[in-house]
Amino acid sequence: MNVVRINTEQIKDWASFHLVCKEAFGFPEFYGANMNAWIDCLSYLDSDDGMTRFNLSKDERLFIEIMDIENFNSRLPEIFDALVEWTAFVNNRYLESNEIPKIALLFL
Repeated sequence: MNVVRINTEQIKDWASFHLVCKEAFGFPEFYGANMNAWIDCLSYLDSDDGMTRFNLSKDERLFIEIMDIENFNSRLPEIFDALVEWTAFVNNRYLESNEIPKIALLFL
């Protein structure tokens, strides 16, 4: 099973959010640290192109464990909401390509 754990205690603002994600997902050095770059990188989970450290097969998913979700949502609701929205956007891209949604968020 492909699992990424996001330690929300390390997230203080948008810059730290993108840094934590870059490290957790293995985004490339040229990662733009913005919404479009995050979406683009995670839209290629099933191709071995170096956009993430993952290369999922057709039926695999990536499980993202979001730690201390209540605290994270109360401290940084805009970032929490964006994470949910961007994940849905990425999953919709997969659905439009007749594939299963590749990302599952697990709130812990």
